[in-house]
Amino acid sequence: MRAIAAAAVAVTLFGTTGAGSAPGGPPSVEERVNALLARMTLSEKLEQLQLLPDFMVTDDEVRRGLGSAFSLTDPVRINQLQHIAVEQSRLHIPLLFAFDTIHGFRTVFPIPLGAASSFDPSVAADDDRIGARESAAVGLKQIYGPMVDVSHEPRWGRIAEGAGEDPYLGSVFAAARVGAAQGKDYSAPDKVIASPKHYAAYGQPEGGRDYNTTDLSEQRLRNLYLPPFQAAVRAGADTAMCSFNAINGVPGCGDPYTESGILKGEWGFDGFIESDYTAVAEMRACPPVRPDSGPCGHGVAADGPDAAALALNSGTDSEMTSTFLRDYGAELVAQHRISRSRINDAVRRILRVKFRAGLFEHPYVDVSKAEAAQLLPDAVAAARRAAGRSMVLLQNTGATLPLDPAKNTAVIGPLADDGHAMLGPWWGIGRDEDAVTTLTGIRAQSTGTTTYAQACALPHTEPPDYDPAADCPGDGFAEAVATARQADQVVLALGESREMSGEAAARSDLDLPGRQQELIDAIKATGKPFVVVLFNGRPLTLERVAASAPAVLEAWFPGVQAGNAVADVLFGKVNPGGKLPVSFPRRIGQVPIYYNHEPTGRPCDVGQKYVSRYRDLDSCDPLYPFGFGLSYTTFSVTNLRLSTATVAADKRLTASVDVANTGTRAGDEVVQLYVHDPVASISQPVRRLRDFARVTLQPGEHRTLSFTLDRDDFGFYDNHGRFIVEPGRIDVYAGDSSTAESTASFTVRSPRI
Repeated sequence: MRAIAAAAVAVTLFGTTGAGSAPGGPPSVEERVNALLARMTLSEKLEQLQLLPDFMVTDDEVRRGLGSAFSLTDPVRINQLQHIAVEQSRLHIPLLFAFDTIHGFRTVFPIPLGAASSFDPSVAADDDRIGARESAAVGLKQIYGPMVDVSHEPRWGRIAEGAGEDPYLGSVFAAARVGAAQGKDYSAPDKVIASPKHYAAYGQPEGGRDYNTTDLSEQRLRNLYLPPFQAAVRAGADTAMCSFNAINGVPGCGDPYTESGILKGEWGFDGFIESDYTAVAEMRACPPVRPDSGPCGHGVAADGPDAAALALNSGTDSEMTSTFLRDYGAELVAQHRISRSRINDAVRRILRVKFRAGLFEHPYVDVSKAEAAQLLPDAVAAARRAAGRSMVLLQNTGATLPLDPAKNTAVIGPLADDGHAMLGPWWGIGRDEDAVTTLTGIRAQSTGTTTYAQACALPHTEPPDYDPAADCPGDGFAEAVATARQADQVVLALGESREMSGEAAARSDLDLPGRQQELIDAIKATGKPFVVVLFNGRPLTLERVAASAPAVLEAWFPGVQAGNAVADVLFGKVNPGGKLPVSFPRRIGQVPIYYNHEPTGRPCDVGQKYVSRYRDLDSCDPLYPFGFGLSYTTFSVTNLRLSTATVAADKRLTASVDVANTGTRAGDEVVQLYVHDPVASISQPVRRLRDFARVTLQPGEHRTLSFTLDRDDFGFYDNHGRFIVEPGRIDVYAGDSSTAESTASFTVRSPRI
């Protein structure tokens, strides 16, 4: 009865939800926010700006009016704290609970880089729809995702969390994820608030080392790195997370230009920005001062109060983990270093989201239903479909694949029976036992005999305890070779441990860890047909793998249904149709290498010396380009034509292309449309993806696809932050990868004509 009474008090004081008010009707969200804000003390306002991790949250802190908490996943504890907030704090303001649901909560989907390989937004939408449902069931109402950082840096471990190197693909997937997580109304019991991260340009750190600095021009920031964030905001994202890194010397959580100028100003974002973990504290110079401990480093703030003032005045509304705004806020107000109006703005943004989320009406979770909402049959089926659609066939010499399930199959390798690795980095609350391993999946579908040899191990250790010498030392190769010789066909499950990708997991070497290449060569020497199935969170350097293995399947970290999905593809139940969302270098010395690079006056030509090339490489290209992926059938993409030869800068045109299945199996093709502006005031990328469509075709089936191009496609941002459309020729390319050869051109007319 006490809980019901407290909730009733909250509704009486603050009304019911509603975006607007009518005469005599309930108050609008803004009216409710303003009424509550007017009753708050400065101390209560500063508490609302505080965001604490699970291990720092105390009952007393909640009684004082703590704003938000993250990484709590126990519904009993979440409910307990929410009861304290609603019933025992002076103003009964509910807590906002958040979690890093990146590619699933309990039902773990493929890592986002893998999902982007599907070139199918419904894969990402299913992931976030189910992740939201499972997260909300335990009392979480915000997720720290999607991660929408564009990256050209495969050494960076967090490339696993995004959609790869292309801003358009990243934008499509960002919008799909936000739309699925939030729905039309995120106050719904199975929806959550999305928080795109890490704002901004976090995916391009120098040397690929996490948290490192980023230095780039205005036009690169706006043309390459900001589009997915803008797409997420347009899709309705009501929170965002500022980044650890500095852009051009300015830390992301202390950058008024990106936070207040672009996000809140230009884009009209009226939600709130939370800092990343201790990112406010990290703006201090070292050694740290006030307090004399904790993170520091950027050197743009002298002490804790200085960092708090910089963060708030730049546009950061909520401070994660460090407590400088709460601890020094009153002092900063008294010194006129931060204004009450800015504090009110930050609190207003947080309360606005809480009201929109329906937390005042429905603050509690039904603990009895929390566990039953996890790993439901529809979620497991969606995860299996997503994994199958995310796999990319990189090589298939001599039609090695699909394998015959009636033949005897040897499953070999350090990741063949490793459910822990299959979940990948940021696995939510997924459990190792939830994951179907490759060995289990193949045994379930094979009618022949399935044998297994681990060959070697990839230890799940982290720095500073990690020892590269312990990766696949080759101690079980003899058994693996003997197992292969007794089989008709071999599946090699190789790649990275899940600890090698994700946050703080930069690698200086992109080869297969340990002696895995030697294992490939040893299996090749048996003469048995074999396929290398790769599990990894980033592009790897696969020159030697491609030279040795007749078939290579990129499976990424596929999630809970990994083994079943791998078996679906290997045995031909699913014809792989994924495409690479990121280029695979031949060697690490090529990094960064990406398809949408700008031209140079001396483009690469291996037939010459004084050009932009590597003297020790006989190719200018990556091993596998962006958009590349094979199939068990073949396709043609032909007859690109445009609806007009000229178009006004503010009009649009249609590009049409024919696609046909020229093979003998049903399969999926991803038709991709690229543009290039050959003459512009700022050199434009040699190709820019502007649309794509994944289609399923039966053998002999033809289809015509049409794509619309407008000013967003043939315009660009300049170095003054202005979006411009210049007159002149635009080249259009259509095909099955970023190397598409079918081309046509149109002319953008000058506004004066």
